[in-house]
Amino acid sequence: MKELKNRIDFAYIFDVKDGNPNGDPDAGNLPRVDAETGMGLVTDVCLKRKVRNYVQVLKECADGYDIFIKEKAVLNTLIDASHEDDTVKAVKDAKDKTSAARAVMCKKYYDVRTFGAVMSTGKNAGQVRGPIQFTFARSVDPIMTSEHSITRMAVATEKDAEKQSGGNRTMGRKATIPYGLYICHGFISANLAKQTGFSEEDLELFWDALKNMFDVDRSAARGLMSAQKLIVFKHDSPLGNAPANKLFDLIKVEKKCDGVARSFADYQVTIGENTYDGVTIEEII
Repeated sequence: MKELKNRIDFAYIFDVKDGNPNGDPDAGNLPRVDAETGMGLVTDVCLKRKVRNYVQVLKECADGYDIFIKEKAVLNTLIDASHEDDTVKAVKDAKDKTSAARAVMCKKYYDVRTFGAVMSTGKNAGQVRGPIQFTFARSVDPIMTSEHSITRMAVATEKDAEKQSGGNRTMGRKATIPYGLYICHGFISANLAKQTGFSEEDLELFWDALKNMFDVDRSAARGLMSAQKLIVFKHDSPLGNAPANKLFDLIKVEKKCDGVARSFADYQVTIGENTYDGVTIEEII
């Protein structure tokens, strides 16, 4: 595996049409929104979940590409299993044993060495601070939530059927936004990558996930979600050659239609002149 030696910052632009990109369980699963500005929000953990799902489907939990945080996982069982590894059993000191177990978890689970994890429960494999972190994604323009009444031509129980005299209908509601373009910013630390074993090969898999993850995560609730732009700022050094916020300021996303935007074609994405030495810009999407 080739060691990652460069700090990387990136901007990820995606959109949703007639769907709910990230429901808020504290608000009846309505699309998340900034209450003061009306801008839509998608959490970092929502995006990480989609990366995990893509890697799990693509790699089928092959050696080195298993997923720690996955559906129906019992985390303490997985942590305890790391202590059954021969390299951990051979260690006598408790502190060193925790470090050895942490190394086993990083090697086995892609999401641990990528995003980090708290593994201090169970037999204790310590904590890992992952090299890749996301911000919340925020929409370019305010979003408008629409609620739709929906009907299921069936009921759950015989009692429900009796109440409707055989009508057998169940009413429900579905929340969507007509269109929203979102921008998320991300950061990749070469120093933390060295600690977790996150490699150049792992990075290529991560880029593939950002490009393709919506295509393996379709649902009626999420509508049409699509990756539109992935702009990468690669530094010549592990610590970086320019502030991330200044690099992100080079990206301009502007609406070019007169009315309400309803597609990515209604926006124009431009990248300003790069005046920072030691930083290269690449558009992966």
